[in-house]
Amino acid sequence: MHITSHLTVACIYFSCLVMEGFCGRDYYKILNVAKNANTNQIKKAYRKLAKDLHPDKNKDDPSAQEKFHDLGAAYEVLSDSEKREKYDKYGEEGLKEGGGGHGDPFSSFFGGDFGFFGGGGNRGQQETPKGADVVIELEVTLEELYSGNFVEVVRNKPVAKPASGTRKCNCRQEMVTHQMGPGRFSMTQNTVCDECPNVQFVTEEKLLEIEIEAGMRDGQEHSFVAEGEPHLEGEPGDLKIRIVTKPHPVYERRGDDLYCNVTLSLLEALTGFEMQLKHLDGHFVSVSRETTTWPGAKIRKKNEGMPNYDNNNQFGTLFITFDGNSLCMCQITDGESDAAVKECLPGSSHAYSRPQCFPVVVMNEVLFLTFWLTLFLQWSFPK
Repeated sequence: MHITSHLTVACIYFSCLVMEGFCGRDYYKILNVAKNANTNQIKKAYRKLAKDLHPDKNKDDPSAQEKFHDLGAAYEVLSDSEKREKYDKYGEEGLKEGGGGHGDPFSSFFGGDFGFFGGGGNRGQQETPKGADVVIELEVTLEELYSGNFVEVVRNKPVAKPASGTRKCNCRQEMVTHQMGPGRFSMTQNTVCDECPNVQFVTEEKLLEIEIEAGMRDGQEHSFVAEGEPHLEGEPGDLKIRIVTKPHPVYERRGDDLYCNVTLSLLEALTGFEMQLKHLDGHFVSVSRETTTWPGAKIRKKNEGMPNYDNNNQFGTLFITFDGNSLCMCQITDGESDAAVKECLPGSSHAYSRPQCFPVVVMNEVLFLTFWLTLFLQWSFPK
């Protein structure tokens, strides 16, 4: 009885060792995608689940951190073509062993040609011909990259249609042996083709819906499988939509950070200011200072940049630079310099005049000296 129990345990342990390469977490189930899901579907599923399963949104769930970790591990593997291929063959343990360490578990016990799980060992596979990929650049606004959007694109695609007659197909090189005489042979290489039904290509319009995902970067590509150029004897290529960001009049993007310049009047630079900056999605960012603002000073607003593409819960930083080249927003000309200075410094009782022959550059230098003189007076004679 005891011997039977020990044998049973040993068999179970041996089975676990044999099937070790196929044990582990089901990454497809974690991401809730099919095993034939493409890269875009995997990315979309990950971003959606990353928002729903983020620990900050599930503080009452003790397993939230573990679920979020599993989600990240699943995405890391399935979004990488090489890791995904190893995972599909050997499971999660195969990845830990460097991939291919387990292989077919039965082949390691019964020989390399046993082929229990599909057989074939490492036999070479003939590569299927594929048509050329088509790359189309799609211009999008910074607002679309911030909030996301759906864009429809019309694709004029060549489609193979049946035609009369036949054509040569599946052409290949074969070696043919010829007998030259008793005991003498020669081998030649001949081109051999099959006869296939004839086809012709007809251009058809196809409407494609492209998702501009929040946080996408300039130059990033969105692929449509088998929507590229066709191939007579193989598979069509892919259509790749490349994102090109349009220049924005206010904001400049650098990675996940945003940069903008703000021009202050001389009065605002000296006495402080409060303003509202309109962001890309329409919300307003409050910016204020109660002290003197130096030329070229910067204010940093955390979490007011672009959303991160892989995790939309994370945002970059907004950097606001106050333009020091034109501290006064007044348009000063030779004939209105006095009035312009009064407008920049309202309430001043010390109006001055200058020769009318001074160029505009000199006037800008006068304003700059006035700025520093005012600072000196504030520091020397505080109220």
